[in-house]
Amino acid sequence: MDYRLQRRLAAEIFGVGESRIWISPDPENEEEISQAVTKRDIIALYKRGLIDVLPKKGNSRARWRKRHEQRRKGRRRGYGKRKGVATARSDPKEEWMSRIRKIRRYLKWLRDRGVIDRSTYRRYYRLAKGGAFKSLGDLKRHMAEAGVIKEGA
Repeated sequence: MDYRLQRRLAAEIFGVGESRIWISPDPENEEEISQAVTKRDIIALYKRGLIDVLPKKGNSRARWRKRHEQRRKGRRRGYGKRKGVATARSDPKEEWMSRIRKIRRYLKWLRDRGVIDRSTYRRYYRLAKGGAFKSLGDLKRHMAEAGVIKEGA
């Protein structure tokens, strides 16, 4: 049966697309549905359950959630999954800021506790600013070799 008119009217009434209108496929109600030509008739059929509005379809996020959970564990992050250069994935400036702040905090900590004097502090501060140390561990190694601090301090 051709229910295009009934489908269009129902879609207008309920404010949804025509694809979301369900019309009963029962052949016993075929004549009654095809006779409905006004919005009032359509509303009556809706109340009787011969016409209904289907729920909105949505994309399942189950697969995304599973993938996201794996990525949080470090899976699926290999070379084959990467696009763009390394600096696109992690900002070099952010890395520098994190590294230099850690080093400066440590130098201040040593100075405040009297482990190093002001002149040593200034010298290492300048070296750090110049990029002489690639990490806090590198700074500690350098200071230990120079005899400024004890190993593992």
